[in-house]
Amino acid sequence: MDIPGLPARQAALNLIDAVLRRGETIEQAAGAALARVRGDADRALARAIAGEALRWKADLDLLIDSATRQRLPDDAKPRAVLELMLAQVLRLETPAHAAIATGLPLLAGGPRRLAHGVFSTLMKRHASLPEAPALPDAVVARWAGRADAIAVGLAVPPPLDLALRDPEHTAEWAEKLGGISLMPGHVRLGRGAAVESLDGFHEGAWWVQDLAASLPARFLGRGEGRRVLDLCAAPGGKTLQLAAAGWDVTALDISKRRLDRLKENLGRTRLAAQVVQTDALSWQPDTSFDAILLDAPCTATGTCRRHPDVLHRIGPRQIEEMGELQARLLERATGWLKPGGVLVYAVCSLEHEEGEGQAMKVALSLLPIQADELPPGLTPMQEGWLRTDPGMLADAGGVDGFFIARWRKE
Repeated sequence: MDIPGLPARQAALNLIDAVLRRGETIEQAAGAALARVRGDADRALARAIAGEALRWKADLDLLIDSATRQRLPDDAKPRAVLELMLAQVLRLETPAHAAIATGLPLLAGGPRRLAHGVFSTLMKRHASLPEAPALPDAVVARWAGRADAIAVGLAVPPPLDLALRDPEHTAEWAEKLGGISLMPGHVRLGRGAAVESLDGFHEGAWWVQDLAASLPARFLGRGEGRRVLDLCAAPGGKTLQLAAAGWDVTALDISKRRLDRLKENLGRTRLAAQVVQTDALSWQPDTSFDAILLDAPCTATGTCRRHPDVLHRIGPRQIEEMGELQARLLERATGWLKPGGVLVYAVCSLEHEEGEGQAMKVALSLLPIQADELPPGLTPMQEGWLRTDPGMLADAGGVDGFFIARWRKE
């Protein structure tokens, strides 16, 4: 017999398994995991269940362990199913009877009875979660004294940030869309907005871009026709910013699929850029550039509030691999700058090795980031760099975690 909602729960279970066992991102796993789920609403539900289960996994496991006489193995299927059931009730406001009806059929025999008993015990205890999720031990060790503050920003998925093509109309768009603005050219809306139905989408008045992700391009200022290389450009938010700011943009990326999305957004916003699909490690430009923006490939741990899978699948090996790639890209980028040219380096990572560790190796003259270039509540580091994390601006909806630095070539 078909059970309504069961395919979405099975898909959520498959997504979590792909993250924890195979180290895939939710996006990488989504194609196979969601193949049998019908309807956009159920596919979105599967993603939401998996995301919340991963976001709160450490706390959900503590609850489960408190209701079992013998601890369930970490990879036991009853543990995973209980995480899904509890995430729905405690985070997504799913009625307990619905969680039972769509969760227990994922198990059979003794495991099903065990899960039912544990879940019922926790419901009778009125189990609850803390205000902020506990982070995995390995993450706490890497982020040292920052972990507790960062965790505050992970309690809920992020709002929707828009970057405006015409920053001078910020107040007008904030009012029209019913949002708030944290700095010129930015509008923040609540979660759940259907992007393509919002005013201004089809006219290309804005694009979706986290506030912190919009900062690196801002640090290059107005282009006035000068040449800029947006290195590792896709999916293109920074390319759109640079083109809107009057730069002659060359947008380079290795991914055809992601560059196709960039081209679509260029068309929608009626902005122009030269798009180049190639490997930055083998490409050689014909001429040098007045400015280069290197938003480098990274572990993306700074996006953990919107992609909680990074909390569980990123470790020393991935950090080391990304660091080696970033160092090679920085070396090539510095060679493509004109004398007097400006380089901005950015990563959406919270790892020291990908941020401060890379910046200390750059043999250019530092151009310190200034407080008046930032939204209220963000402050440059003493070294003149900038680091943001999800715990910052938490009262206003937070920001992604970024490291950004800027230099001039003498």
